[in-house]
Amino acid sequence: MKVKICGITNTEDALLCESAGANALGFIFYKKSKRFILPKTAKEIIDHLSPFTVKVGVFVNETAKNINSIAEFTGLNLVQLHGDEEPNIITKIKFPVIKAFRVNEEFNYNIIEKFKNSYILLDSLSKNAYGGTGNSFDWNSIPLKIRNKIILSGGVSNKNIQYIIDNIKPAAVDLSSSIEDSPGKKSKQKVMEFFKIFNSYGV
Repeated sequence: MKVKICGITNTEDALLCESAGANALGFIFYKKSKRFILPKTAKEIIDHLSPFTVKVGVFVNETAKNINSIAEFTGLNLVQLHGDEEPNIITKIKFPVIKAFRVNEEFNYNIIEKFKNSYILLDSLSKNAYGGTGNSFDWNSIPLKIRNKIILSGGVSNKNIQYIIDNIKPAAVDLSSSIEDSPGKKSKQKVMEFFKIFNSYGV
């Protein structure tokens, strides 16, 4: 199981998460996010990271042209679409795509089939934000046939990672607010505590 830490805004936090064991780091290019980062700043951070750390850019309802431009400039490996994008945008993006879906009790999992050429991330639906809320959805509603293929987000923390490992078994988990002191500022203590617990399960 891989670990992605999202909402990176500074080099110190990026190096902390990388050294702790994060497989991927996420940079949010959505201006309304509390964890928004300028492409120039993201590039400066990425230049300090190992080439073996996956760099993910998070976009919300952005044009393919702007996504490609920012991804090329900053040195991203993956693009995450976290808005209301249509499937056809994926063909216009020059990078591998993670498509995020915001889930509530009314979510229809069949919609995922329209995004065949992308990795899938499941997050909790919020009326006020496109992610980073720290709230979870009913993970048991996830169809068994896709659980080992998804990235699980929304309220993932050291308090429930054992349950996730034992019962959901996703391909990866995505954390942000549960390991922060404040939006965009990671907590060294919380980061190290999470990875200590995570690594104890040997996944």
